[in-house]
Amino acid sequence: MADRSRVLRILAVAPTSFFADYGCHVRILQQIAALQERGHEVRLLTYPTGRDVPGIRTSRARGWPAMRGPQIGPRPAKILLDASLLAHAFAQARRWPADVVIGYLHEGALIGRAAANRLRAPLAFDYQGSLAGELAGYGWLKPGRPAYRLVRGLERRIHRRADLILCSSRHAEAALRSDGDCSRVVAFPDRVDTAFFDPDRFPDAARGELKVALGIPADRKVIVYLGLLGRHQGTHHLLRAIAAWPADAPPAHFVIMGYPRADAYRRLAEEMGVAARVTFTGKVSYDDAPRYLSIGDMAVAPKVSDTEGHGKLLNYMAMRLPTVAFDSPVSREYLGDWGRYAPVGDSDALARQLAELAASADAQAIGAALRARAQAEFAAESLGPALEQALLSIAGGHAAR
Repeated sequence: MADRSRVLRILAVAPTSFFADYGCHVRILQQIAALQERGHEVRLLTYPTGRDVPGIRTSRARGWPAMRGPQIGPRPAKILLDASLLAHAFAQARRWPADVVIGYLHEGALIGRAAANRLRAPLAFDYQGSLAGELAGYGWLKPGRPAYRLVRGLERRIHRRADLILCSSRHAEAALRSDGDCSRVVAFPDRVDTAFFDPDRFPDAARGELKVALGIPADRKVIVYLGLLGRHQGTHHLLRAIAAWPADAPPAHFVIMGYPRADAYRRLAEEMGVAARVTFTGKVSYDDAPRYLSIGDMAVAPKVSDTEGHGKLLNYMAMRLPTVAFDSPVSREYLGDWGRYAPVGDSDALARQLAELAASADAQAIGAALRARAQAEFAAESLGPALEQALLSIAGGHAAR
């Protein structure tokens, strides 16, 4: 049985531009904050770019002068960044003898395993989706091709080197167990701070002012999206759904909040003839996310990945937003029977589901039920004790007393 009296020194390896206000980073932030609140010491190793978060002890690998902005998605420069992060992890392991290493994403697990070996410490791998699947989503790999199979093989080797895998969904947990990739796999779904994401924090007058500031026409149903933009996020499917909006449906205006390439998608909306029905805000900070979501009557989640986490759904749920998503196991895991679903990749069906929900007299009750579900099953308060217990279970004699 894990000893709650132990205080862990935890080395967290995140090969990403932390903090850049999107889901992967929010998960990392929540976990580190929850562990610190329970008295554990955490040191985060990450890329040279990103924003420091007060209270999170962050140590950055070396970069180079030409590097600017968050490094999002696969790109050749990340090979050099990961090499720099590996050297940094070795240096930190010499100076700061941690009891446990957490590796975020597959590259973080690979670097984390090397650091853990030097420390003779266990490795927990925070799994947020298939590496091969992500590369395929970005168009770098094609399923079934030799390169795809090679990356899948590398994935499995990384999984088997972890002492514990923390999965971002129960669906991912089941998939890893069926593959036999690791004997110790635990589902750790994303959580949401329902006090922070609370629509009652924002009076009607404040919401109205923000709508005016964003140029949203009056008397329209406002449908919001908040997250990264890209093909793997289904942004092109969302624009096609807007173009396919039924003529007999209630008038609607879409607010697409996020980055990168917001300008490119704005131009695409103009080419498709839907620009008058869409507002692109660009990047919205995590601190401002609840305020911007508060202007929505409903939300949309067109993500096409079937292995990655889907934390934005929890934010929608906490904000009492009835939601339409592409039908994936992860979407159903969060939204349950209260979600509305369209077949993955079917933009016309997405438009129909959105239009039906916009016209539904039950929309407000659905939103209330989704917030209650978020509070009961995915509240952030439950994260700390569960994560602490999982890490203590593998720490063994490494923990400081």
